[in-house]
Amino acid sequence: MSYLPRPYTRFRKEHPKLDEAYEKFSLACHEAGPLDERTRRLVKLGIAIGAGSEGAVKSHARRAMEMGVSREEVRHACLLALTTVGFPAMIAALEWMEEVPTP
Repeated sequence: MSYLPRPYTRFRKEHPKLDEAYEKFSLACHEAGPLDERTRRLVKLGIAIGAGSEGAVKSHARRAMEMGVSREEVRHACLLALTTVGFPAMIAALEWMEEVPTP
């Protein structure tokens, strides 16, 4: 991963055993079903948008684009949130996504 936020890197440094356990659990969840990598990235972006988490939206948008999802496709995923989580949440997600540099 090209960028890790400071709070996350601090957590990793201060709690390496928890980080290791979290990483293993995360990987197990990621690989638990039939969805391909691209779909999983977009689903996780949608979950982050629904949760209203700026850091997670930026992280999942960045990771999706790093694996080849276009900025337009990420933008479309944000637009799809409009009818589920509402206009303010969708606009916030678009703004957060636009702050992510293109890889």
